[in-house]
Amino acid sequence: MTLHAVRLTRRYESRLWGGEHLATWLNIGDAPTPLAETWEVYNDNLICNGALQGLTLRQAVQRFGAAFVGQRSYDRYGAEFPLLAKFIDAAQPLSVQVHPDDAYAHTHEAASGFHGKTEAWHILAAQPGSDIIHGLIRPMSRTQYADAIANGTLDTLLRHVPVHAGDTVFVPAGTIHAINAGIMLFEIQQTSDLTYRVYDYNRRDAHGNLRDLHIAQAIAVSDLGVAAVVPTPARAHELVRSEFFVMDRFTAHQPHTWQRPADTFQIVTLIDGAATYTDGAGSAQLTRGDSLVIPAAIATSTLTPVGSATWLRCWVPPQ
Repeated sequence: MTLHAVRLTRRYESRLWGGEHLATWLNIGDAPTPLAETWEVYNDNLICNGALQGLTLRQAVQRFGAAFVGQRSYDRYGAEFPLLAKFIDAAQPLSVQVHPDDAYAHTHEAASGFHGKTEAWHILAAQPGSDIIHGLIRPMSRTQYADAIANGTLDTLLRHVPVHAGDTVFVPAGTIHAINAGIMLFEIQQTSDLTYRVYDYNRRDAHGNLRDLHIAQAIAVSDLGVAAVVPTPARAHELVRSEFFVMDRFTAHQPHTWQRPADTFQIVTLIDGAATYTDGAGSAQLTRGDSLVIPAAIATSTLTPVGSATWLRCWVPPQ
């Protein structure tokens, strides 16, 4: 059969730090409150259009292999979709946290089935004065880091970086980080949900219990010697490039046609306006917040804006 670009059902995540802006921005009325995250592209999301309707994204990869994800991704990850794309709305600060890399995840968290977690954020909205936590103000030893956690002084050592709409922040595995209040963003990441909380403002869950911290794991995986990367404003198409993903941003007023950037699938997410997507296998109408997964077998794609449109494109680069 001819592979086509697929739409996926959203997965809603309600967390105590979530807000109310994302549901409005996405124009959805059936989301939980507060709405913290929507997982737009994920292994277990159902395909809801075309001949593949009813399959999960994972099942589509299992059925079509490299024709769907590309040979490099298939060789590395097998029948698994390697990226997760989501929106996040932070009405309160997220926990100060860190994610492991592949080596640690595969050794110490193998039972989870997850890889490490390198991610990147594209800021969609930020209230005046908003900032993120990204790394430390100075390098330190693991003993110093452990002592700061134990004696409650870690917060004085965290680097706060102001952010604005249009900024992009790269967060490699091992980076101590947090999204603070007043920020809504798009995140692309490795397919993983491994998060080690270092500090959580002594918040309690719905049952009145303090949320779990993961101090030993965080001390083991945190990068304590690399200076934090400052946000990158969107001045060029390519916002981020890593071994796991590339994130591009485009704005167009006229039809925009492009060739597949490598032997890879593509995730296209509209972040402003409306547009029609077309390729040799069909078409789809997109409004703000909609995502499509374009299989690797599709070489040429076109996005035709309704007036004007801005979109992000994420894909797996060659090594």
